[in-house]
Amino acid sequence: MKADKIYLVGFMAAGKTTLAKALAKRLDWQAVDIDELIEAREHDTVAGIFARRGEGYFRALERGVLLEHLGPRHLVVATGGGTFADPQNRAAINRDGLSVWLDVPIDRLVARIPADGRRPLAADRASLERLYHQRQSSYEQAHTRLDAGRASVDALVEQLMDWLER
Repeated sequence: MKADKIYLVGFMAAGKTTLAKALAKRLDWQAVDIDELIEAREHDTVAGIFARRGEGYFRALERGVLLEHLGPRHLVVATGGGTFADPQNRAAINRDGLSVWLDVPIDRLVARIPADGRRPLAADRASLERLYHQRQSSYEQAHTRLDAGRASVDALVEQLMDWLER
């Protein structure tokens, strides 16, 4: 096995949380979701935190949760869509474990993102596409890339297992 910790990175709605849970189960590791931990700690949704406290406050919380999870091993960490876009977070993730970019085309992501306000940075299509293109160069710095646009969760787990066992 090449890694004892895996970070799933990629744009919102790429499937990081779902894959983290499935992969952790397969590896008999723990799955950790940074956004879920923030919501539990703040007793608020990501959208609520953005609305009431702003993106800067949320990003500070995000970095804090990430830093708390740098030590433990045998974790599959689902990062938030913007976590890996931050250079300091990206460097910490790439030092601490295997970063896996779940690459999903923008049209597939748009179809997955509910229009209910839960995704504060997805308010309109033009802004969403700009953000998507801005973050691509960050995601490209992950250790490996999975084409996650059409593959099933089971297929992605198998691809990662094959990669880890090489």
